Amino acid sequence: MKSGFVAIIGRPNVGKSTLLNQILGQKIVITTDKAQTTRKRIKGIFTNNEGQIVFVDTPGVHKPLNKLGEFLLDEAKIAVPDADVILFLVDGSDPAGKGDKWIAQNLLQTNIPIIIVMNKVDKIKKAEKVEENLLSYKTLFNENLPVVKVSAKTGRNIDTLMKNIFKKLPEGEPLYPEDIVTEETMRDVTEEIIREKILLNTSDEIPHSVAVKVTNYMEQEEIDKIYATIFCEQKSQKGILIGKGGSLLKKIGTEARLELEKIVEKKVYLQLEVKVEKDWRKKDKTLKNFGYQIEKD
Repeated sequence: MKSGFVAIIGRPNVGKSTLLNQILGQKIVITTDKAQTTRKRIKGIFTNNEGQIVFVDTPGVHKPLNKLGEFLLDEAKIAVPDADVILFLVDGSDPAGKGDKWIAQNLLQTNIPIIIVMNKVDKIKKAEKVEENLLSYKTLFNENLPVVKVSAKTGRNIDTLMKNIFKKLPEGEPLYPEDIVTEETMRDVTEEIIREKILLNTSDEIPHSVAVKVTNYMEQEEIDKIYATIFCEQKSQKGILIGKGGSLLKKIGTEARLELEKIVEKKVYLQLEVKVEKDWRKKDKTLKNFGYQIEKD
């Protein structure tokens, strides 16, 4: 029996959350095509008769522009030393870039086993181009690391990836009961799903300037009543989020409610409001209040 922690590290938008959802066979992490969709480390727990893998999904590594950006980078950094195996997830449809090089040099100089996972290789038609890109990632490291080519979207080669992970995991008993898939609470899940619907329905700076906080979650036998506040940084953003006659806020609320009803398998009443919290991404106190606690040594 094997068990351990596997950190998923990579640049924004390489498919980390999509990969984790594909492995678990259900959605536990929100996914969009926008950078910074994942803001916190989220654990996804995979259990079978070989053992248990606790995956740690991390925010995409990028140059921080504010306190929130620093928190996102910290979340990725913290996941590395605690891992038994690291998946360095890359966009295999492109050669290694500056961001990949920075991650390799600054986060992945470690004795922890690393597997390079090339995602999106199905987008390349020429086999020689795939090998060219593969070489560009392998040369970021001094040692010859194992490489697995996958499609996080379709699930191609996920079985091969899992075999490679189990090979490198230490012997050990499961860390969680076998029916547990995530540590996230329904409050956490609700906040993330609301934020996902905002990301999918808005553009420009809105997705990055938004935080969501559940102010009250009342679980009842036949219906869950949820009250949540969407925070943005400017009055103009509040107007966009509400929309003409409240249309956009209603759309976001409806989409979030329908998804939450599938998860809790009963009716959900969801009430949303929008408030302005000026420059919240730059303030330690507000970040902490929104659950983005920057850990300091």
